[in-house]
Amino acid sequence: MTEGGTALLERPERPGPGGPSRPGVRRLSSGLLRSVRPRQWIKNLLVLAAPAAAGELDSLANVLALGLVFALFTCAAAAVYLVNDARDAEADRAHPLKRHRPVAAGEVPVAVAYAVAVLLAVLAAGGALLWCNAMTGALLIAYLAMQLAYCVWLKHVLVVDMAVVTTGFLLRAMTGGVALGIPLSRWFLITAGFGALFMVAAKRYSEAVQIADGTGATRALLTEYTTGYLRFVWQLAAGVAVLAYCLWALESGGVNTHALLPWRQLSMIAFILAVLRYAVFADRGTAGAPEDVVLGDRPLAVIGLVWAAMYALAVTDL
Repeated sequence: MTEGGTALLERPERPGPGGPSRPGVRRLSSGLLRSVRPRQWIKNLLVLAAPAAAGELDSLANVLALGLVFALFTCAAAAVYLVNDARDAEADRAHPLKRHRPVAAGEVPVAVAYAVAVLLAVLAAGGALLWCNAMTGALLIAYLAMQLAYCVWLKHVLVVDMAVVTTGFLLRAMTGGVALGIPLSRWFLITAGFGALFMVAAKRYSEAVQIADGTGATRALLTEYTTGYLRFVWQLAAGVAVLAYCLWALESGGVNTHALLPWRQLSMIAFILAVLRYAVFADRGTAGAPEDVVLGDRPLAVIGLVWAAMYALAVTDL
């Protein structure tokens, strides 16, 4: 009886329709969602930068068009994250933090990661070509090609690795303007490009400092850089970004003759303060992911809101 009872207890239940498979499906879905990095989707809001600077967010049609561009960039970035995690799964398993990534942890099979990445990449590229103008489609496809090349090869090339990541930010900022046919100011492009390089180099510097302190390890290429060089890069980039923004704010086309105050010019103060505040974290070696720094520091967030308010007043000519 004992044996019969034990056998009865151990006898597997017959799977009902979708019964035992549901936890596995939920686990896979959850793993895929975490693999596409929802916290980093905030970077894709850069597509609003050029239209906001030009005061073109007052139209529902423009907002909907930019919403589509944001969604397409989110799909493209998600595809890149999945390919990156699938390629690095073995190496990530030996890393104290990255081993918890769903692909490395076995929650998402490598084949599934690649399959979903292909679907998202096709959706992003095809959607851009079908629903946006030709230049928008070209920029998004260029972003996909460059980022996939980064996953496969370019992230192992000194300096080029930072340039590719920086270009990813710049392409986001450019695509929003191109999608609406807005001419892009040279100062806007320089500010956006070197501002992105400042944050990328600050992150690399922070990772290099952690490696030197023995408190962390992230990417193998960091051992090829010196902390002195990375400090030089982020300081140089910060200086160029500030100079370009000041020139942008002071150029003749940016003077509002009917405004109560010269808001565009006054916004230079907030912009410089934001760079100086961010540089505090870079100098300490704690400037990790840009979204974590910006969202995690209240003074920096307040400075950012003040800058946005000043620039909004400049755009609306109040």
